[in-house]
Amino acid sequence: MRLLALPVTLIVIAVLVYLLVTLVRGGKPASQREAAGAPHWEADTVMENGWTLIVVRKVAPGPNGPVELARQTVRAIRDDDPDWDERYREGMLEARNRVSTLEIESG
Repeated sequence: MRLLALPVTLIVIAVLVYLLVTLVRGGKPASQREAAGAPHWEADTVMENGWTLIVVRKVAPGPNGPVELARQTVRAIRDDDPDWDERYREGMLEARNRVSTLEIESG
């Protein structure tokens, strides 16, 4: 019996360590668990429901493509706005400036 007690004890300890590591890793949000690599901020455009949204988003490379970690809307422009082009250019300029600021702050 003593011969089996040591291997069984080691197996139980190994299982407990594995479960502990799994629980610790499980405490992160799913998007951060999937992210593998250095995150960065980028300007982006999203078109939905008759609106053009200019956003900055924090993304990191993941196993199935980029993973969005955070998003900030810079400007929302109605698609039928007569000054759409001008507002879009101004919004993208503001988004690029915000990306630069966020990259400096997070670096």
